[in-house]
Amino acid sequence: MKISPLLTILLPLTVATAGAQMAVQAELLYPMTGDLKPIEDGVVLCSKDGKIEKVGPAGAVPIPEGYQVLKAKVATPGFIDAHSTVGLSGILNLDRHDQEQLEKSAPIQPELRAIDAYNGRDPLVKWIRQLGITTIHTGHAPGALVAGQTMILKTNVPTITDPEKNTLRPFSMVASTLGPDGFGGGGKAPGSRAKSLAMLRENLLKAQSHLKKRKKAKEDETPDPDLRMDALADVLEKKVPLLITARRHHDIAAALRLQKEFGFRLVLDGASEAYLLLEEIRDAGVPVLVHPTMARPYGENENMTFTLAAKLHAAGIPFAFQSGYEGYVPKTRVVHFEAALAVTYGLPWEQALAGCTSAAAELLGIADQVGSLRAGLDADFALFDGDPLETTTHCIGVVIDGTVVSELRK
Repeated sequence: MKISPLLTILLPLTVATAGAQMAVQAELLYPMTGDLKPIEDGVVLCSKDGKIEKVGPAGAVPIPEGYQVLKAKVATPGFIDAHSTVGLSGILNLDRHDQEQLEKSAPIQPELRAIDAYNGRDPLVKWIRQLGITTIHTGHAPGALVAGQTMILKTNVPTITDPEKNTLRPFSMVASTLGPDGFGGGGKAPGSRAKSLAMLRENLLKAQSHLKKRKKAKEDETPDPDLRMDALADVLEKKVPLLITARRHHDIAAALRLQKEFGFRLVLDGASEAYLLLEEIRDAGVPVLVHPTMARPYGENENMTFTLAAKLHAAGIPFAFQSGYEGYVPKTRVVHFEAALAVTYGLPWEQALAGCTSAAAELLGIADQVGSLRAGLDADFALFDGDPLETTTHCIGVVIDGTVVSELRK
């Protein structure tokens, strides 16, 4: 990406009230549609209901009188963190206070809902929002055979009172972990890879039986609820994917075998050694949530590579970037910084930006709402004073649903 070394003088961002009409104008506007190329001197018009009205060059999209105008050197869709634990893992790193991302009292708990643990007022949510991240796929962390559910929501939601209203997907995926990270420890099951797969297979078979009973039930005979089996039945019915964290090549292969056996939608998470199985992953039609590019290369990640995103792109495998889960303060990475390093190691710049905007939205099934700048989608933007994939660049404004939620004050 080529950016003039001279930054434009940015107009002060005026916090817009809900229902205001707004225009965003940028020297380089990235709609993230079509060929992913930017529009020079681009304009986006936003309606009173927080949706995008028009997108195009300034000469073709005049700004009507009365619109609030935000100007920046570069504007992109709001960033999407394709896998996080933010809102469940808090900024303080105090186990009994703000660490709700993992429950290890049992190895398989798909009934645990991310909604019931999410704290949108945690400072960590505000911190990532100020960096331009407007949507997160968050929930229970890797670390248990089946850790619980994930959800997708905007970073401006302080409290979830109505799941259908306050989230984009109240139940997005079921999170699972294969390999030593998912072992029980202390003599608890599972204690090996074979036991992990046997337990998963056993529960999926039980869910198959539960699903058959559910389908046979007459309209006036609702079967007794079973939170655990109902969640796994939704996986088998392909209502939600099974998100499997698998780092070693043999754990990735096990996930692919399980997917072939039961026919569910699979999303691979982490996949540090996916470069050893590119053909198999592509042929299975399975997308990958790339391990953070700057993850620490030890343990199950010892064979990771900075080039994984570039290799997936070259192989034609859909992927998106994630911050993942970190066991140290501040408990998260920054998704577009991870994308930036992937560019250094061979990924085309536009594809890196797509990996935390349009491609992430496609993978998560929310491309009809967010991830690109086109008419009818949510008016979510990140505004920058330079290259958004450069760590010295400042995010000078964030807009969610047509309202300014963050601005850099000088």
